Amino acid sequence: MMWMIGYAVFGLVAGGIARMLHPGRDPMNWLWTMVLGIGGAELGGVVARQMGYDPSTGITGWIAAIAGAIVLLVGYHMATAPRARAIDAGGSATNADYKRAVMDDLSRGPNG
Repeated sequence: MMWMIGYAVFGLVAGGIARMLHPGRDPMNWLWTMVLGIGGAELGGVVARQMGYDPSTGITGWIAAIAGAIVLLVGYHMATAPRARAIDAGGSATNADYKRAVMDDLSRGPNG
């Protein structure tokens, strides 16, 4: 049971770091950030093993999880970009707008 809690916390931290490193607005709450980090850990772990690294220990696991989460975010943005462009036809947002939106998304909690 404790490994599940540890994996969830690991996913939350890795997903949060990936969201901070990836430019643009990522409208998701902390639960989806955790899912993003866990998915990134799985994706990054598979890729790291294929490259001959052991992602189960040390910094390699963190790097693989964050890189995998960033890849998932890029895929998400590529899939939703046409819809987002149609919604945001009014103009471009600034960096402060993105930060404010992320904090608003995280403050809402898991129920949005």
